[in-house]
Amino acid sequence: MYNTTTKLRKIATVLVSTVILTATVTPAAVARVDFGKPGDPVHLVVGYQPHYTEAWSAVVNNGKQFWKKYLPAGSTVDFQAAQQGPVIIRAMTEEKQHLGYMGDMPAIEGTFRYLKPRGGVDIRIVAVSGTSQQMCNNFLVRQDAPSFQNSQEALQWMNGKVFTTLLSTCSDRFARLAFQASGIKPKEYLNQSFDLMVGSFRSGTIDATTIWEPIASKLVTAGVAKRVATGKDFEMMDGALIVMLNDLIEQRPDIHKAWLQSELEAQLFMANPAHEEEVIDLIKQQTEGLDKDVLREALYGGQPGEVKLQFDFIVNDKVRKFLDEATAFLNSLPKKVVAASKMRDDAVMDEVARQILKERGLTSPVGVIKGSPK
Repeated sequence: MYNTTTKLRKIATVLVSTVILTATVTPAAVARVDFGKPGDPVHLVVGYQPHYTEAWSAVVNNGKQFWKKYLPAGSTVDFQAAQQGPVIIRAMTEEKQHLGYMGDMPAIEGTFRYLKPRGGVDIRIVAVSGTSQQMCNNFLVRQDAPSFQNSQEALQWMNGKVFTTLLSTCSDRFARLAFQASGIKPKEYLNQSFDLMVGSFRSGTIDATTIWEPIASKLVTAGVAKRVATGKDFEMMDGALIVMLNDLIEQRPDIHKAWLQSELEAQLFMANPAHEEEVIDLIKQQTEGLDKDVLREALYGGQPGEVKLQFDFIVNDKVRKFLDEATAFLNSLPKKVVAASKMRDDAVMDEVARQILKERGLTSPVGVIKGSPK
């Protein structure tokens, strides 16, 4: 049913240790892709992450094939699953993929790939797949850790403990900022992939981690760790973005708009509580190693009625502020993941997304998913 060319093997391999590539690594100039003339059928290659909850609107668009409603007749779409956002950015830099769904960190880094003196590919942020305080921002501790009264008590317990995460990711950002705000200094701050993390928790060689959904729910449901805090406790946001090659934007404004129309359909579908079971079924069909109870907890778990995932669709003021802060964070890292503390002025190009909302009589956010734990 699904045109997915890359099969993810096991959930343990989903988070193989890959971190965001530095902006200083850019390839030689590549040939410009010819996307045809407006109105012609088009073949799109879309990078997406079935094992990343905040970008699941791509999974729904793939499963429901909303894109067929808007792209020119005869068009085809190849959804290619990736382990992490940097893999998609690498493929887009080589123009093997034309648009992608990913976390904020690799999306920001991708906009720095266009360096005129050295070649490179122009990648723009065109829309928002979703934002949250609980998708990427999850503190977990080992199963035998004490019971804590609140999130601050949990963080204080981590002082002097062995901590791990995947460096240069949204989870890394969350941990560093939360520790800084609370004056916490772990004994060790390690970089571990998911498979190593599981073994380390079970052997008792690590005490805590930050990790994104649905991996956080996978660890909790498996009894490997327990959740003690989220970004909600610190008013810290995380987000998933949609990025597109500027070649596609310039050559095919009709495709740019058509794709975002199908994306809006996917977000509105997910935001409808009546579709909860079908959404879980669609995600289950495109993931491996994740039971339905894990998927449901990742997307709908939490306090009843609280916002779990918000569909902003456009880069509104709140999202823009968040992106500016995230860019400054990436630039502050020792490896200088991005070359400047601010994105270039044209890195965000969400005018078409805004036009679509206006035509539909909608405003941002277009919907939310609220906690409804079973």
